[in-house]
Amino acid sequence: MKAIVQETYGAPEVLHAAEVPRPEPGPHEVLVAVRAAAVNAADWHIMRGDPLVARLLSPAYFGRTGPKARIRGRDFAGEVVAVGAEVTRFRVGDEVFGDLGGADGAFAEYVCAPAALMERKPMDLSFAQAAAIPLAGTTALAGLRDAARVRPGQRVLINGASGGVGTFAVQLAKHFGAEVTGVCRTRNLDQTRSLGADHVIDYTERDFTREPERYDVLFDLVGNHSLTALRRALTPAGTVVLSGGGVSKGGSVIGPMGLMLKAQVLGRFVEQRVVILSTRPSSEHLAELRELAGSGALVPVIDRTYPLEEVPEAIHYLETEHARAKVVVKL
Repeated sequence: MKAIVQETYGAPEVLHAAEVPRPEPGPHEVLVAVRAAAVNAADWHIMRGDPLVARLLSPAYFGRTGPKARIRGRDFAGEVVAVGAEVTRFRVGDEVFGDLGGADGAFAEYVCAPAALMERKPMDLSFAQAAAIPLAGTTALAGLRDAARVRPGQRVLINGASGGVGTFAVQLAKHFGAEVTGVCRTRNLDQTRSLGADHVIDYTERDFTREPERYDVLFDLVGNHSLTALRRALTPAGTVVLSGGGVSKGGSVIGPMGLMLKAQVLGRFVEQRVVILSTRPSSEHLAELRELAGSGALVPVIDRTYPLEEVPEAIHYLETEHARAKVVVKL
C-alpha cells in the first residue's frame, strides 16, 4: 500500500511516499481503508521531534534520531475491510472514524486501529468531515465539559477560536449554554461569529488579558500569554484550561511545555483553578461527538484538503500559516 513515511526528524521535506506492507489486524483490531485523515499539530511536533525536551519525556513516541512510528497521522475515517477475531462491534463495510493516539499511521491507504478507539461515522457527514473530529473534538469536549465543567450562563473565552480545536470549542461552549467570546485574527472573525460566538476579539488589535472583562472559564489553545496574564482575565474563582499551542519556528527546546511546567507549580498556590489538559482517545468520547454531530450541534469546519501525496505541504501549511479550522487529507 502507499503511505507517507519518515526516517529522521526534520521539516516536512523528510516525509516521502513509499510502498509499505498492508497491516494485518490483531485480535482486537480493525483494518480500515482510509478515505480521509486529518492533520493535527501533534503531527508536526512528532515529525520534528519538537520541543526537544519531549524526546526525553515521551520515549514511547520519540526515538533518538526519529519518531518510533514511521507513518504520521492520528485521525482517520474510512471503511472497514477486515476485523480481528475478538472484534464484535464492527463488520466489514462499516463506515468508521477514530483516533490512533500515539500509534499514528493514518497517512496511508490502510490502517489497523484498536476497536476501542473507533466509532461508526456520523451518517450525515462526509469522510473528510468525520476525520476532522476525533482529536480536536475530543480536546474541546474534555477541556470544556470535563476539565472546566462549563455551566449555563458562564462567560467562556476561547483563545485560538478559529483553529482546529477552537472551532469545536466555540460550538460546544454554546451548546453548554455559555456566553462565548472567541479570540482570533482579523480574517477569522466572521467564521467565529458564524459558529456561535457572542463576542469576538481580534488579537492583532486588542489584548484580552489587559481588558476589563473577566471570564469564568478561559480555554487557552495558543500558549502566547503568561499564566499571570491569563489569570488576570479570570474571575476570582475562574478556571483556566491550558492545551498545547504554538506554531513551528524551526525547533524549540521547551516550546509550549514551558507554560505547562510553570502552571504545574504556580497552580498549587492560587485560588483560581489552573488545569493542564491531558486527553486520551476513546470510543466513549467519539460516541458523544457522533451524537452531537448527528444532532447538528457540532459542525466540522474544513479549511483545506490535500491528496495523500501532498501530506508534506498540508503539514507545512498547518504549522506555519495559521490554518483556519481543520486541514484534511483525502484519499
